Amino acid sequence: MAEFKQGLEGVVAGETAICTVGAEGSDLRYRGYSIKDIPPDTSFEQIAYLLLHGELPSSSQLEQFSADIHQASSLPVPVSEALRSLPVDTHPMDVLRTGTSMLGCFVPHDSAGDMESLVQLLGTLPSMLLTWHLHCQGRTLGELTEPTIAGRFLEGLLGTVPDDETRQMMEVSLILYAEHEFNASTFAARITTATLSDIHSAICSAIGTLKGSLHGGANEAAMEMILPLQDEEEADLFIRDALANKVKIMGFGHRVYKISDPRSDIVKKLSRRASERCGDMRYFDISQRIETILREEKGLFPNLDFYSATLYYMLGIPIPMYTPLFVFSRVAGWGAHIMEQRANNRLIRPSAHYTGPEARDWINLDKRP
Repeated sequence: MAEFKQGLEGVVAGETAICTVGAEGSDLRYRGYSIKDIPPDTSFEQIAYLLLHGELPSSSQLEQFSADIHQASSLPVPVSEALRSLPVDTHPMDVLRTGTSMLGCFVPHDSAGDMESLVQLLGTLPSMLLTWHLHCQGRTLGELTEPTIAGRFLEGLLGTVPDDETRQMMEVSLILYAEHEFNASTFAARITTATLSDIHSAICSAIGTLKGSLHGGANEAAMEMILPLQDEEEADLFIRDALANKVKIMGFGHRVYKISDPRSDIVKKLSRRASERCGDMRYFDISQRIETILREEKGLFPNLDFYSATLYYMLGIPIPMYTPLFVFSRVAGWGAHIMEQRANNRLIRPSAHYTGPEARDWINLDKRP
């Protein structure tokens, strides 16, 4: 009998040339490039191009790629109308899933058009969320002038063109969330792709998987935990009580990383800087105290989601939008995996370890007690 691993932990389920996670200690590499070496002024579009095409773009290639995304950012009118008809209390992830599914009805389902569809999704996913969100506030999404996905989202959400530092903080955040090997949502996208289904169905599978609180949503949960705490002393008491009662603290530890999450140190610096710029260090200081206690008491380290929470909060992003931001970015990684799966496809169909009754004789209805 094949060895059984609950949650497929440690099981190698395929090959990929897109990303390595923890293969060389606590490091993350996109197509061979360590995230620690990515210059701080890099745009998310550069990384999206790298993931989707396998190589970094030239200046002209990046300019064309960014222009294509910008041009594709307008939603078909029926999709916009449908999103504006959704209830105010709709989960933002459901908004993106619904918009993606509808968008798939307006393009040919042909794998030859996968790259064009991915470019369109990179452009329209922020438009989907903004269209619904602004409508719920009685506002309309107007013409956006910012040249990058990060800048356009902030411009549309906040109603003003972001300054250079704010925009770059968002760029780095999107870069850090762009890809992470065979995580649950990526694997879901590959499973759907392996059946020879269309790209929009695969992305919907990934969005639905990311919506689950054990995959996406940890940054939302972390901020909801931090918000009520008044200071570091209260945070200390709260966390120690939570540990004593075996309450799970979201945003800490990782299935693959065992020492640290290499993305965390980068986003922590951004969180500190954003807090300094706002003149409000309360939530950052509370976060640091929580990190210290969990390291000392449990040997746990923060993952990317933990300090992303305070970063996004200081940038003025509503908490329910934290996981949708993950989607804006990760669609580049999902797309790369979808195309990689298509290039060397085999239906993904694992076996199961059966734990039910042994063989039994059938009893006709009239003879059953």
